[in-house]
Amino acid sequence: MYFESNRSSRDGMVAVGSVVMNRVASRQYPNTVCGVVSQKNQFAAGVMTRRMDRRSAPLIREAATSVLRGERHPMIGNAQFFHAAGYRAGYDNMHYVLTAGGNAFYERRRPEHVTQSVPRPAIEGITRPRS
Repeated sequence: MYFESNRSSRDGMVAVGSVVMNRVASRQYPNTVCGVVSQKNQFAAGVMTRRMDRRSAPLIREAATSVLRGERHPMIGNAQFFHAAGYRAGYDNMHYVLTAGGNAFYERRRPEHVTQSVPRPAIEGITRPRS
């Protein structure tokens, strides 16, 4: 979450964490968080070895702990993929479910089942830290 969304909102961090957990639950990916995030060419380079900035660590730690305890972004659904919000891919199987924290999140679907083929407008402020 940190290296994919450390300059983003809590919603963006929880959405990235939700994608990771969706992958952990899928038979197509490793069944651990570390296994998923350390896959080659899937997440930010050096994700398993780079250090976090101390100033942003508390917010990221809170969001990560919340995701590990079961919180999911309510709009992420079964999405297992995301890219920078400004990127435009030419594929016809990307069904977008959310844009938050500078990323656009999507599910891969058969082209005839895609009903949202462009990233949705960004939405923030849906998730809240638990007290």
